[in-house]
Amino acid sequence: MTDPTPIAADDLPQAMPTQGAAFTFGDPVPVLDGRDILDYLECWTNGRWYEPPVDPSGLAKTFRASTHHASALYFKRNLLARSFVPHRWLDRETFSAWALDYLVFGNAYLERPRNLLGGAMKLRHALAKYTRRGGDALECYWFIQGTQEHEFTSGSLHHLREHDINQEVYGLPEYLAALQSAWLNESATLFRRRYYNNGSHAGFILYVSDAQQNQQDVDNIREALKNAKGPGNFRNLFLYSPGGKKDGVQVIPVSEVAARDEFAHIKNVSRDDVLAAHRIPPQLLGIVPQNSGGFGSITEAARIFHASEIEPLQQRLATLNDWLGEEVVTFLPYVAEAPAAAA
Repeated sequence: MTDPTPIAADDLPQAMPTQGAAFTFGDPVPVLDGRDILDYLECWTNGRWYEPPVDPSGLAKTFRASTHHASALYFKRNLLARSFVPHRWLDRETFSAWALDYLVFGNAYLERPRNLLGGAMKLRHALAKYTRRGGDALECYWFIQGTQEHEFTSGSLHHLREHDINQEVYGLPEYLAALQSAWLNESATLFRRRYYNNGSHAGFILYVSDAQQNQQDVDNIREALKNAKGPGNFRNLFLYSPGGKKDGVQVIPVSEVAARDEFAHIKNVSRDDVLAAHRIPPQLLGIVPQNSGGFGSITEAARIFHASEIEPLQQRLATLNDWLGEEVVTFLPYVAEAPAAAA
């Protein structure tokens, strides 16, 4: 067998010279920037009713996206229901549902049905998620749920709305500016939950570079690692390497890559944004202080919060009285409860 013909150096393929490349990702774009068109079109109508500027289904899903977002809304609702005085036209349960709709959607509806003789009956709550304002007359309202459509009797529905600067058909909730923080809080929680479910927090890379290891030893290590999966997988592994060198066998945890995502920092910052949007002191939601000084007196915080936040909400809800011509919505005065004496 003859020797192969030698190849000249000039005939060898030459490596292509590397070139640098630079590009940009562009400026950050808000998720809801498409809503800017509302500055020009406001709420569009399909001929029978107006569509809300913000999808109520999205607000309903976001309601439970963040722990502190839902807790803050429930907390306000509970304070309002606690001081509400039931009336023969409006019971406490109907009031609670009506107030929660106003806090979540910025719109709340109560229907005043009539009996066969034309007399007024007990007020009924209409879900704000499915109620639409008519396009032909402001006193006309529709209830739209899936393929079912129901038109309310003209003048029988009271619409309480939170004022919006771009249109006067529907109200918008006050917390819209904090939705990005609520979604970030939810995304961080889901990411960490999936991170734990897929087992990345307990995984590692066993890097063996010791030349003294033979294939049988490598196969034994591989088999031992396979048997460590499943229930009881947090087991110890003994490895004997005679004549091995320093750093010949290394354990590289995979979790170190994901440990730098600052999970706690993201949760705290997004939580503070949500609480700022709802204007609720942290001690009223049971948040544990991280400093030694704490948050201050909870009694004083509750008193100031009631005067600056709950009482204005009570006045907004009491506008139903002007529509009914009767004092139906009334509240008990706020009384700060003294702490129980020590035994």
